[in-house]
Amino acid sequence: MTGITHTRIHGERVAYRDAGTGDAILLIHGMAGNSTTWRGVMPSLATRYRVIAPDLPGHGESGKPRGDYSLGSFAAWLRDLLDELEIDRVTVVGQSLGGGVAMQFTYQHPEYCERLSLIGSGGLGPDVSWTLRLLAAPGAELLMPVIASKPIITAGSAVHSWLTARGLRAPRANEMWQAHASLGDRETRQAFLRTLRSVVDHRGQAVSALSRLYLNTGLPTLLIWGDDDAIIPVEHGYAAHEAMPDSRLEVLPGVGHFPQVEAPETVARLLGEFMTEAPGSLRSGDRR
Repeated sequence: MTGITHTRIHGERVAYRDAGTGDAILLIHGMAGNSTTWRGVMPSLATRYRVIAPDLPGHGESGKPRGDYSLGSFAAWLRDLLDELEIDRVTVVGQSLGGGVAMQFTYQHPEYCERLSLIGSGGLGPDVSWTLRLLAAPGAELLMPVIASKPIITAGSAVHSWLTARGLRAPRANEMWQAHASLGDRETRQAFLRTLRSVVDHRGQAVSALSRLYLNTGLPTLLIWGDDDAIIPVEHGYAAHEAMPDSRLEVLPGVGHFPQVEAPETVARLLGEFMTEAPGSLRSGDRR
């Protein structure tokens, strides 16, 4: 996978991966994740397209300021990153939280958007895992330093390395462990809680885009979901597909919340087909 590049936007550190040439694809990771989640997808896509995969603010190697971690703030940050890279048209791909950010981006900055792909996306209904609901509850900030303490992270990483060395690979569990391990850093924990509480409360997801999906009429849309997603159920994918009759829905059997990690070849193929078969949208306010 391509190396990471650093720059600064508005004085804050920005980390991103940039590979390939051609039409641009913007890959947006999920909560507590980072750009490495696209490691199985990015190389294939970069043979034909320019692929940008940033670490969102508060995640990975990007800055973790004490500030706004709402979907709207992430969308504005992505616009500024694209401007920095002199990219004015993209296919936007978002997984989990990144799907919610992607939808917000299409609403705030439609002139940038040629296509939209949502992978196990948040923001399409209240259902979400109880783990995230509990972490969004008041007082979770007192619990998190315990469950993400240095001894626990060290021990878990040792077990993970032992299993990997013996060829025992579980992509879904690995992705969840990497997210957990990232919370060992205090600034990352604080950013995680601000991000989580902007979209989830004890009742579930507090933000839903279902009533606004009609605004994306005419925007080619691909939905990808795992039928074994225990974090955001596949029913959300079916609901979004029904709300967008012209969209394409691909449900992957035996796959959980991280299709880009659990079935990277399939996801790369579907995105490649989507780029070829779905003409770019000419939205109102087109900048070309």
